[in-house]
Amino acid sequence: MTKPSATDVALQITQQAIAVLAEWAGVTLPPECIGSGEDAVVRRVKQMLGWPDGGQPQPLRLLFDGVNLGRGQTEKHYWQAKAIADEDPQIYYPQTEPPNLEPLRVEVKTALGSISGGDWQNLSVLTLILEKFGSYLSFGEADIALVDLAKSAGAVATALASHPDSDRLSLIAGDLSGIQKFIYTITADGALKSLRARSFFLELVLEEVVQQLLEALNLLRPNVIYAGGGNLYIVASGDREKVTDTVQQVRTRFNDWLLDNYQGKIFLALDVLDFPVAAVGTGSFGAYWSDATKKLAEQKSRKFENHINKLLAVKTSYTPCRVCHRDDSPNLKPLNQYEPDSPIACGNCRQMFELGGQLLRVEAILRSRQKDLPKQPKGTIEIKLGSDSIYYHLFNDSQQIPDVSEAETVFLVNDWQIDKYRPNYHTMPLLLGNYGKESEVEPGQFMRAGEMAATAIGIERLGYLRMDADQLGRIFAEGLGDKKTLPRVAGLSRQMSYFFKVYLNSLAKWRNKNCPAKMQRLTEDTRPTLMFIYAGGDDLFVSGAWNEVIEFAFDVYQCFRAYTGNNPDITLSGGVSIEDVKFPLYQAAESSKQAEKAAKGNGRDSFGLFGEKFKWEEWLGIKDATIIDEDVRAYLSVEKSQPELWGVLPLVQALWDSKLELNYARSFVRNLLLTAELQKQMLKKVQEKQVDMDWRAIRYYLHLPKIAYTLARLPSQIRDRDDFAPVRTSLKSPYNAPYFRAIATWLELLNRT
Repeated sequence: MTKPSATDVALQITQQAIAVLAEWAGVTLPPECIGSGEDAVVRRVKQMLGWPDGGQPQPLRLLFDGVNLGRGQTEKHYWQAKAIADEDPQIYYPQTEPPNLEPLRVEVKTALGSISGGDWQNLSVLTLILEKFGSYLSFGEADIALVDLAKSAGAVATALASHPDSDRLSLIAGDLSGIQKFIYTITADGALKSLRARSFFLELVLEEVVQQLLEALNLLRPNVIYAGGGNLYIVASGDREKVTDTVQQVRTRFNDWLLDNYQGKIFLALDVLDFPVAAVGTGSFGAYWSDATKKLAEQKSRKFENHINKLLAVKTSYTPCRVCHRDDSPNLKPLNQYEPDSPIACGNCRQMFELGGQLLRVEAILRSRQKDLPKQPKGTIEIKLGSDSIYYHLFNDSQQIPDVSEAETVFLVNDWQIDKYRPNYHTMPLLLGNYGKESEVEPGQFMRAGEMAATAIGIERLGYLRMDADQLGRIFAEGLGDKKTLPRVAGLSRQMSYFFKVYLNSLAKWRNKNCPAKMQRLTEDTRPTLMFIYAGGDDLFVSGAWNEVIEFAFDVYQCFRAYTGNNPDITLSGGVSIEDVKFPLYQAAESSKQAEKAAKGNGRDSFGLFGEKFKWEEWLGIKDATIIDEDVRAYLSVEKSQPELWGVLPLVQALWDSKLELNYARSFVRNLLLTAELQKQMLKKVQEKQVDMDWRAIRYYLHLPKIAYTLARLPSQIRDRDDFAPVRTSLKSPYNAPYFRAIATWLELLNRT
């Protein structure tokens, strides 16, 4: 009996998933879209993964509800039944009631009504349709999306195609180590542009690792369970010798190139673990996923161990590059050839600077082995592995791409328009966190740092935000308990990727329609002056006008919590630094990193800003007193009541909305800062045992005389207003004493001219 090809089995499974959608929507597919049979390997895989023959799509339960790291979720949530929009997809948040499926059924019926025989044989088109309409419907188990079940089945069946009776598979895991060192440690004019280019470049490097593995192992895109944030996971065949040799060859080729061109700042850890086929449908799969990840940690502790001679070889030293500081490049030239005083830079840094100027509105990328094309791209990136060069050509529109061959691949950036996937059988979406606003000074370029700072309210400063998910490794390793099947792990990865790579773009561009109800925020402004330097995996680095960056941080946290059903075990921590336009960007990145680190050290689920670190609820407004330390609650129990406005944002918002006349506002803020400084100095003396006092008395009651004096200095028409009463009483409350510095600093920056 002839063995099916990888394409045959992937196509069969995807066609069957589309047929499920068609039957559910009441669509009669044309005769050329009727399957001719089912290979044995497809039947085997469907049985292992619990594919329900004759089943119908149902409402999709929230997979995040199943994550439990000790606290766990107490409510049941469902995803809204929606299709992914063609572009800028809106964030749809889970709800507690099962959704109405009828509107989505109508959309599916319309989309599948025009499907053709050519579409039926086009894996790219069918996969996109499946992702577009099957991401928020369950099939089989209630928390497994149709798209995740079908893609997982496709991955396993494709891996088994060459060995249908095998009882083993391989899990390839990869990690680009050193991303932060490569991206952030640069200094020079135009650093913002260069950082964004470096982030984009690393996305393509990771993509090329994936492409090299797929080509060498005769695998397809469904085999890629996850690729993003510098990490990749691919399901491959159980041919241990072939897979191991291929992984070693790919790892060696990339690390040779990375060492030669980037001084070893980036290292590719790539390894493989074999596991039983049957594990894909059981909770034991998660253990193999974790074991594969642990193997990467071992490699990262021995970076470039096969290149010791090259690392220790004596090299000629030249004038260091003023951007990345490497001193092994003799060919230094001005970073910006159009500016006479531009710093001298190496070839790589000049390439990144040039690339940074080409990324605005890049919507299509052609991967090819051809350097020269009939149509000129706006930019090209070369990845040279030994004697083999791969070119990524950048275009503003997919229609600009010339006819492509079987060996070439087209990537469409954040694009779900079905018609764009029809011309070429090798077209796939590329998810990128790439929001940025166009410069008014340099049309066709992203806004420069000075432009963004000039749009800020109050002081002209830039903000730099770093955030990432807390305990993501544990979430994948332990969170799903005995339900860590391949489809669920794939679903968890997909939903995280969509939030950080897709939905954050929409949140930045269209704030009001992407925020959940009952958001806590200072203003209703659109806050568009942001630039994504990096967003992917489970973290982000964003710059922009300082006040907009802070509001964006608050939005991201609240949106992420709503997106994950407010599961107490799935949280974010982050930090913001606020700097002058001329402040070196690499130092700003380090400052925001330290703010984020301080937040993580505060028990996670925290935010660092203005030199302070508090739980997010303390920033947004405290509703549950248990957020406060138990000993402090006991100490303050003598208070008759808790304040009406409790936390940083509620008081900042109330004071900002009160429209204090500028001189009064400055005096008020100055007194708050003096109070906070007095607290700090007295607490330091207690800590150093210079004074014998209860630190809690200083922390929570020292402010009262100064606050009473400050409030008394306000004009009576403000002080005695009914709507100002909550501000007056809340500021006097000892519960708000820890937040004075943050409140005062925020208001001071808003009022600074």
